[in-house]
Amino acid sequence: MDPTCTLFRTKLTDTIREWKDKGIPSRSEFEARAGELLEWKADRGITGLWKNPLLMLTATLDDGMGMGLKVIHRYAEVAGLRVVPLGLLQTPENIVSECQKHRPDFLGLTVLQLDTDTLVAEISAQLPQKTRIIAGGPVFRYDPDFAERTGIHVVAKNAISFLEFLLGTDSAGVSASFIQ
Repeated sequence: MDPTCTLFRTKLTDTIREWKDKGIPSRSEFEARAGELLEWKADRGITGLWKNPLLMLTATLDDGMGMGLKVIHRYAEVAGLRVVPLGLLQTPENIVSECQKHRPDFLGLTVLQLDTDTLVAEISAQLPQKTRIIAGGPVFRYDPDFAERTGIHVVAKNAISFLEFLLGTDSAGVSASFIQ
């Protein structure tokens, strides 16, 4: 592995450890740290965790843009992912069509409503084989079986679990272990 990539992985791991020790930071603290990490990467000529950036599409089925998705977009940038945001109120058909067109490594979904399980399962069943769904949102607190029932591969409850997942992901987009 490239020494600069190893250095970057260590930097992210240390950041996660700090957050776990001190508690989850506020949104403004998350934003400030993301800026620091991006500057640190740029100063060292590091593009991200992978030689060839992985691709993530993001979408919501609902009309609410959570602050969580903005933080995830920012830390996807920090990690070196290419991100294509599809936006709010996306239909399953549009999400699947865009995934078939772009063939992303990951589909990031914000799931706000408990009654979207059939829609999420419909999306999951039609994705390209390599695409893994990373999802977050309040539904996972209220329905612990939602992810398994709908074909979601990873539940990222916050930026920490999202980064931990990415740190365990190789250049082919395969993670050593999925975080549930």
